Amino acid sequence: MANKQAKKALEQFKMEAANEVGVNLQQGYNGDLTARQAGSIGGQMVNNMNPVRTMRFERHNRISQGHKITVKYAFSLTV
Repeated sequence: MANKQAKKALEQFKMEAANEVGVNLQQGYNGDLTARQAGSIGGQMVNNMNPVRTMRFERHNRISQGHKITVKYAFSLTV
């Protein structure tokens, strides 16, 4: 019983991800999808499960006095 519920939940999650990226996904076989479309669905699913957070700020350059550089940090939250 749990496997059927998990499979149904995963299918629903996949359909929602497809809608978010604008891919028309049908129930059942979707052999007419391009690799790009299928990859965008999978990528969106990963982004929804484990979003990457970014933070950007300016700091003074340690080498050249008076210059500032922009630093960007990207990280994922894991549990």
